[in-house]
Amino acid sequence: MDQITSFFTTKIPLGLWGKVVFKWITDNFDWFFRGLAWAIGIILDGLVNILLAVPPLLLIVVFAGIAYALQKSWKLALGTLLGFLLMYNQGLWKDTIQTLVLVCASTVVSMAVGVPMGIWAAHSPKVWRVLNPILDLMQTMPTYVYLIPALILFGLGMPSGMLVTIIFCAPAPLRMTYLGLTSIPKALIEAGQSFGATKRQLLWKVELPAALPTIMAGVTQCIMLSLSMVVIAGLIGAAGLGTQVVRALNNGPNGIPLGIESGTCIVILAIILDRVTRLSTGAAK
Repeated sequence: MDQITSFFTTKIPLGLWGKVVFKWITDNFDWFFRGLAWAIGIILDGLVNILLAVPPLLLIVVFAGIAYALQKSWKLALGTLLGFLLMYNQGLWKDTIQTLVLVCASTVVSMAVGVPMGIWAAHSPKVWRVLNPILDLMQTMPTYVYLIPALILFGLGMPSGMLVTIIFCAPAPLRMTYLGLTSIPKALIEAGQSFGATKRQLLWKVELPAALPTIMAGVTQCIMLSLSMVVIAGLIGAAGLGTQVVRALNNGPNGIPLGIESGTCIVILAIILDRVTRLSTGAAK
């Protein structure tokens, strides 16, 4: 009886255990995480500097042209043009570019990780049983909790923001890929098999084309999650519009104008990216 009472009255030191684990990781692998952060920082800074080297008005026209080329919609191209012009007008052009690079890079890496893992899970029930609770944990963990290990392992800056964003966003494309592949009608699979298709041919010529709309829907989800996480990552020094939101928050009532301006730019950027990716799949036609 005393043992039962002791269990309910004695705190399990989960936090201390976690601290010990992170201390061991930093003591033994700090060189790896700092090196990774350095490499990611060089790539992100390079992309930002390249885009900032282009005259803003020319780059805005290029963005509008890309939107039109992908969607064949002059309305979307015009909206893209006006949206980026407003961001430039608000004096937040550099922050917009930094956020755009961070979101695009995080989305590309998340898709590169999530899609293959989703394919693997769709073809292996055992793998899915292992991944499913891990994905649940990743998606239900409060976003601010991710900032603590990222700050400890990678320090302040855009690399930390990118890695945190990837961890937060990767489950979406993984789940959507799994859903798309497992929702393919069996008759379609059997038809491919009846024509003598190998497993590789079946994957590339039957399964992936059939699941493509669902997989691409994961791209849209990934972009939206990236934008939401990028704002939170501003708390650990991830440059961009999120930093401006944090700065506005710290200034109290005096930060209302900056908060409205940066928040509006984030919304516009989210709408542009969402429309471009959704329309490219035909989902929003």
